[in-house]
Amino acid sequence: MDVSERDFASTVVERSRTVPVVVDFWADWCAPCRQLGPLLERAVAARAGKVELAKVDVDANQGLAQAFGIQGIPAVKAFRDGEVVAEFVGAQGPAAVERFLDSLLPSEADRLVELGDEASLRSALELEPGRAGAALPLARLLHERGQDDEALEILRSVPGSFAAQGLAARIELEREIASSDQRAPLREAFAALDSGERERAIELLMQALAADGAANGSREQLRRIVVGVLDELGVEHPLARTTRRQLASLLY
Repeated sequence: MDVSERDFASTVVERSRTVPVVVDFWADWCAPCRQLGPLLERAVAARAGKVELAKVDVDANQGLAQAFGIQGIPAVKAFRDGEVVAEFVGAQGPAAVERFLDSLLPSEADRLVELGDEASLRSALELEPGRAGAALPLARLLHERGQDDEALEILRSVPGSFAAQGLAARIELEREIASSDQRAPLREAFAALDSGERERAIELLMQALAADGAANGSREQLRRIVVGVLDELGVEHPLARTTRRQLASLLY
């Protein structure tokens, strides 16, 4: 489909939040463009709606060409979730076009994570060991059933995930406070987390961190739990920004 400056935002950017959209920046006078265009059209059509193709005539839409830094054509940019995720410049052969499009489609592990049931999550981890998007929800399911040893084993196999480290710290700390009436606020914090009350949970966890007499090991576990919650909120979340400043002030 032909796209212009008028409808680019809706047809490409917003649409890419549902399905990958490949944009072919071309011009009628460009011979390599005329070679690449039909290849893209056939390859996209073969994927039966799993990816869409938009064509932008750079002569008629110079603002778009400038906005996306088009210096040579054909130029192909793939959008997913509103952003450019892959691109190439110049005519490509059929095999290269096929590989490019395939790289935009969800993998089998992606599909299994999307399903979200226990069997699918386990299968996703078999395909991609250490994948946080599968390990975290699976560990939560196991934790809810009281299978904490297996949950910890899975979480410890996830490299570089603050969320995984935070959940592991929570499980470890829950074991330590199981028989202590003095850590009731932490139980309340964990209950708030489970019910989605993240602001209340963070408030209680930060209070626990600030409390006098907290053991070093306990403070480190609490820090990891808070950082894990903030990681899941995302860098730009207002609560995450505020809490990071408070956490830095409290610890350092």
